[in-house]
Amino acid sequence: MNGSGFTRDGCSWIPEYLNFVDPGTCIGCGRCFKVCSREVMHLYGINDADQILGVCRGAEEDFDGELTRVIMAVDYPGRCIGCGACARVCPKNCQVHVRADLLLSEPDK
Repeated sequence: MNGSGFTRDGCSWIPEYLNFVDPGTCIGCGRCFKVCSREVMHLYGINDADQILGVCRGAEEDFDGELTRVIMAVDYPGRCIGCGACARVCPKNCQVHVRADLLLSEPDK
């Protein structure tokens, strides 16, 4: 299996799966989360020391005053179907995607 497939009209298509969100580039706007129907990623709170505080459950979440910014992080990479919707809406291009054929050819670790 090489990870490729076909579109409805028979064109060859290779999905690119979300692998990582660069925390240094992500502004935590949440656009990618809103377009993802698979809940692959969630917003996480970050403190002054760039430590992850946990999942942000809502706008009122401030982690006892320690919250300084939010970022998106991938929590369920196996749910990604490789549609690319998240990459199309990201204003910072902070996501790293891996082509299915390359991902499947990597040896198990």
